[in-house]
Amino acid sequence: MKRCPECRRDYYDDTLAFCLEDGTALIQGSVASPDEPPQTAILHETAPAAEAATRAQIHTTERTAVLPSGIAEVSKTHSFDKRLLIVPLALAVIVLGGLFGYRYFSTANSKQIESIAVMPFENRNSDADTDYLSDGLAESLIFRLTQIPDLRVSPTSSVMRYKGKEIDIAKIASELGVDAVMTGRLTKRGDNLNITVELVDSRTNKSLWGEQYERKLSELLTTQREIVTEIVGKLQLKLSGESEQKLAKKYTDNDEAYQLFLKGRYHSAKRTKYDLDTGVEYFQQAVKLDPNFALAYAYMADAYNIMPAYPYLSPKEAFQKSQAAAKRSLEIDPMLAEGHMAVAVSLSLFEWNWAEAEREFKRAIELDPKNALSHLRLAIGLHIPLGRTEEAIKEGAIATDLEPVNLVNVSNLAWFYMLAGQNEKALAQGKKMHDLEPDFILGRYLYGLVHLNSGMYKEALALTEKPLQSDPSNQLMLQVAGYAYAKMGRREEAEGVINKFKEIGKTQHVMTFFIATIYAGLGEKEKAFAELETAFQERDWRMSVLMKTEPMLNPLRDDPRYAGLLKRMGLPE
Repeated sequence: MKRCPECRRDYYDDTLAFCLEDGTALIQGSVASPDEPPQTAILHETAPAAEAATRAQIHTTERTAVLPSGIAEVSKTHSFDKRLLIVPLALAVIVLGGLFGYRYFSTANSKQIESIAVMPFENRNSDADTDYLSDGLAESLIFRLTQIPDLRVSPTSSVMRYKGKEIDIAKIASELGVDAVMTGRLTKRGDNLNITVELVDSRTNKSLWGEQYERKLSELLTTQREIVTEIVGKLQLKLSGESEQKLAKKYTDNDEAYQLFLKGRYHSAKRTKYDLDTGVEYFQQAVKLDPNFALAYAYMADAYNIMPAYPYLSPKEAFQKSQAAAKRSLEIDPMLAEGHMAVAVSLSLFEWNWAEAEREFKRAIELDPKNALSHLRLAIGLHIPLGRTEEAIKEGAIATDLEPVNLVNVSNLAWFYMLAGQNEKALAQGKKMHDLEPDFILGRYLYGLVHLNSGMYKEALALTEKPLQSDPSNQLMLQVAGYAYAKMGRREEAEGVINKFKEIGKTQHVMTFFIATIYAGLGEKEKAFAELETAFQERDWRMSVLMKTEPMLNPLRDDPRYAGLLKRMGLPE
């Protein structure tokens, strides 16, 4: 064991040279303090950190051996033969050694680390331009560690809420339900990186491992792999051959391409039009530097798949680009789960090839069952379009269990309940999301839909007021407001919303399906079907997902034209 002479923190990793808190050189053994007698040194520890506190009950000084049984001090000045003590002392040590050895081996299994949370790395530069490095490094470690079957890793969505906050290991471990917490700090000076990491057993508050890396920016990939290898070693994780292969897998050896990939992920995760466009640009630059960077192609495809849902891009343009990138990712790496998922989404929501899409969805989850997004995409991209609302709820619940504080998962589960006709559960789940983050726009929208479906039109309308004040062109909120006006008998205002959609359509893609639902609410069946026909030709994202299950279109379902549209989309009536 080593201790910092300044802050007196104990470290059980003898390879560590400096304190992770203040950088002071560590000293072997203990340091005198008001709570310890002078000259006391804890015996050299070879046991794991979790057992060190128990086995260090035997202390020595220059003059004294103190055992837990309370054998008295034996002075050097006594005249009797000290060799007479050797036998009883040896016996005592053997007995104690056997006792603690038994205790160690009998409890070793119960102390195995089975879950871990990797906190967002602290960006010591206080510079938003380097956030992609600190966030990306933590996310990459999470991505790698999730490849280990017997280790539960808190997802990025769960740990990101701690970003920029004071780290309280015990509190975080309790909230996330993990055995160990890893923290890190990153400082960038020109092309130089200083990365400090520490792994703490949250059950004992003992440092299991810590390291400081002084590296070049071009060595980021290698450093990331080293950190994962150290964690696996310190946690004594047993890896299957398949797990070893996944951990050793190199998606790229080009450090510059990897940094561009991190920037792409950082921006595309924000989901704004600007950030998705920026993310795609970074992915394109990454694959230009490394044409075999399959993961960058897959994330590029995913970004394109997202665009029609908001909508930032027309489905035809977005899905054609998505298909090209996704297929290229699988040409390079047929075992890439993200590539199969991207292909599945374009097959279902653009080509309406439901059978082939289902095979791709299942293959993606088979390759990476811990990916919450894959379960969510299966629900939205296949089960909901085919009317399998119970299966969608199951997949939504799996996604929420994997990432319990991911607002996208929480809010979509409310939507699935609504589409299944379980309005009470939908309202409860929607409220849960709204309480977590009232300004989360997707959650607010879906909560609005739940209110509309429950006949709570005034409450739904109230949810749209604040978002529409800040962005009058928000198509999600306009649909909720327009349908609420229609059902409340406020025809002029409902038609005003329709006119707003048409005005927006002069400069950007508009979801025609939204206009059709408002006409349906007004009882204008002919106009509603005219808009649905346009949506059909455009491969409207919402139509692809909701034609089978959307409650707003119920007034149209007894018309033969509705069954005809379902048949043309390859959907069951």
